[in-house]
Amino acid sequence: MLVVLFGLSMLLCVVLFLRPTQPSRVLAFASLFVLPVTVSYMGVETHIENSKQTSFCTSCHVMSKHGRSLLVDDTTILAASHYQGGRIPRDRACFTCHTTYTMYGDMQAKLRGVKHVLVNYFGKVPSQPKLYEPYHNRECLHCHEGARRYLKGETHTAEPGRMEKMRQNQLSCITKDCHDTVHVVSEVDSLPLWKPEPSK
Repeated sequence: MLVVLFGLSMLLCVVLFLRPTQPSRVLAFASLFVLPVTVSYMGVETHIENSKQTSFCTSCHVMSKHGRSLLVDDTTILAASHYQGGRIPRDRACFTCHTTYTMYGDMQAKLRGVKHVLVNYFGKVPSQPKLYEPYHNRECLHCHEGARRYLKGETHTAEPGRMEKMRQNQLSCITKDCHDTVHVVSEVDSLPLWKPEPSK
């Protein structure tokens, strides 16, 4: 569709150049403003959608081990258990867990992604990427709040008021004695990986 609109815009520019007439002002407006803006918007929209893909996130060298950690054959590792257990869409695994479920969460996640790319090309690439801010329980509870397994979890109900502390983000889901191992980036090369069945 983008190619068609781009081609139409170029064709109108050629017609305008070869046959400048009074009615061609409408064509000029369409070819020089409306169609390029439409094509640009659609292009940006397409690339934003593509950037939500797990394959896009893990295509950078810095993130490749994070991608492999999704396949570690150990269900105690948080990212691996979610990915392998189908608790998140596999084709959008990174985006699902690392976006913020707020009004502008998608946009903020994409801006953080752009910042990653800029640092990768123009800055000092860290050997171990870190989150820009502490992980908020809101992202976990977006899916798990109200789920039977979450409500009946031993550690979740270990003491009175514990679940309310988690809801208020006073007690992190990724703290010691809870889900403290999210990705196993440093050991991923020495761990066995899960090999999913090929889809039929």
